[in-house]
Amino acid sequence: MPRRNKKSGTGKGRNNDSNSDDESFDNVSVYSHVSEIASSEATDELANERFEEKFERALEQATEKSAQTRVQALQAICELLMHRYMPDFVEDRKMTLMDFVEKSIRRGKGQEQVWGARLAPLLVLQMGGDEGISKAMNQFLLTTVQDKSMGFDARAKCCTALGLLNFLGCEDVGELVQLMQCFEAIFAGSYLRGDDKTPVSVTAEAGALHAEALSAWGLLLTLIPSGDFVSLMTTGQNMFPSIKKFLGLLQSSHLDVRMAAGETIALILESGRAHDQDFLEEDIPELCDAVKQLATDSHKYRAKRDRKAQRATFRDVLRYLEEDISPEINIRFGHESLTLDAWSIHHQYSALCTVMGPGMTSQLQENEFIREIFQLGARLTNTGINGNAKVKQTKLERHLMNAAAFKARSISRGKNRDKRSAVVT
Repeated sequence: MPRRNKKSGTGKGRNNDSNSDDESFDNVSVYSHVSEIASSEATDELANERFEEKFERALEQATEKSAQTRVQALQAICELLMHRYMPDFVEDRKMTLMDFVEKSIRRGKGQEQVWGARLAPLLVLQMGGDEGISKAMNQFLLTTVQDKSMGFDARAKCCTALGLLNFLGCEDVGELVQLMQCFEAIFAGSYLRGDDKTPVSVTAEAGALHAEALSAWGLLLTLIPSGDFVSLMTTGQNMFPSIKKFLGLLQSSHLDVRMAAGETIALILESGRAHDQDFLEEDIPELCDAVKQLATDSHKYRAKRDRKAQRATFRDVLRYLEEDISPEINIRFGHESLTLDAWSIHHQYSALCTVMGPGMTSQLQENEFIREIFQLGARLTNTGINGNAKVKQTKLERHLMNAAAFKARSISRGKNRDKRSAVVT
């Protein structure tokens, strides 16, 4: 094996030469360390500044005279709150945001009402379920929901917002039951008529409203203690609709109403069985027959995608009716996971996903209130579970980190160029 030739020389020459290999390696190590520190410190600060600047700009635009500009501003605010957990920043502006919600719903039209309604639960989720904020917004949301002169879409979004606000901030069973009755007054429009025929006057837009009201009813049901629910359901006081009413909703011509009714039936039985294993046992055969038809529906007049979604949902409902087995879904986010192993938890998660959209994953990691709802415990630190793993960076954070590293490299190379120029001279 050939030997390497070692060059002789004094240590003094090697140490004092500004272009030597040792100093180059040393510089790389130092500058790499400096870049890493600068990047980690700059990332959060720059990201926060970027979000806050966008937020402030949107707040200014939300006061413009142009309805289109206000809609775009509300949409921008909602998207920022969906993807970013910043309770301290929002706390200082909560009165302004509440004012925007109220004005957009009371005085706005169409999309302005829709985005105003969507902003309401996002604000409460940022503020940790502040009951005072929820109650302040309840009244004008409920007024809009009950106002038949308003558009179906705006009323539907207000139903969603109203259900979420009370899910997040109401603990009084009496108030929850009263609101559930208001929701029932809306989706009762899809009940079978006296001759057991489906109402023909329900348009697609009205069907969407009925489905949202039904989903909100089911969300509040998850808060009612099972003993209280069974008592209210079976005392004959008409506090809650009978199971026959929900059975009739399965015949609706609108897919979203049928699916919402199926999930609500599962929620009703889950809550009742928690208190009494034989709850509504006499109605199970009839329910199974109706659900089985929808789980195997192959009618060609329904869209293929609709048939697929319907069959998947009602197969799960049928399995629960027959075998008392709830579908189990595992949601992974970062180094953690959330298991949805009950209809109530699944419904709560779906309701939050409706308002959070694609930001739900980051909110599960960062939002302390949402973590408390699903009993996920304290937030993980940046070092992760085993002390070595790192939290996955967002695209913006990677961009800011690369920019900081590039700046540090540019400074270091500039200094080296100056040294080389001095040596040449």
